[in-house]
Amino acid sequence: MLIGINILVYLAEIFLKQIPVYAYMSLIPAAIVHGWVWQFVTYMFVHDPSSFTHILFNMLALFIFGPNVERQMGSKEFLLYYLLTGILAGVFSFIIFALSGSWVVFLMGASGAVFAVQLAYAVLFPRSVLYIWGILPLRAPIMVLGFTAIELISMIVGFGGNVAHLTHLAGVAFGWFYFMIRFGINPWRAMRS
Repeated sequence: MLIGINILVYLAEIFLKQIPVYAYMSLIPAAIVHGWVWQFVTYMFVHDPSSFTHILFNMLALFIFGPNVERQMGSKEFLLYYLLTGILAGVFSFIIFALSGSWVVFLMGASGAVFAVQLAYAVLFPRSVLYIWGILPLRAPIMVLGFTAIELISMIVGFGGNVAHLTHLAGVAFGWFYFMIRFGINPWRAMRS
């Protein structure tokens, strides 16, 4: 259902060009200050209409990792996890934007929540082996820690221009806290098992 909602919103962005869907749904700090608080939720369902790869890679990752995590957690818990980590990643990004005076930025995409789902997969299935590009076998925890390291390095060196690396990292961090607080599971220990 989450993938379906994302695709429907993306199609609305493309075909309803007279209605700037992304402007209403993206997380824009100046708009939130003026009461558009729904953007803390809706930004996760809107993607850059000029970049098909933005939605493609987010939905591909959700398709690969989401079903197993959802089966393990249960649908209600998975939805809570997905939405809460995504919302908190958005709130954290909003605070950083506000502190830096970046009031007119458009934060969009499911990446914060998707990174949290990838973390959940690595915690719940630490022995699972994934094939990067269908060739390179990696255990799920190595892959997730590798992606997290790439995001951290990219944020520090400024690689990736319009990519919200901090939001991705916040998704991982809030997913980490979710496991510790809600389930009493230390993700580091779980991934090392």
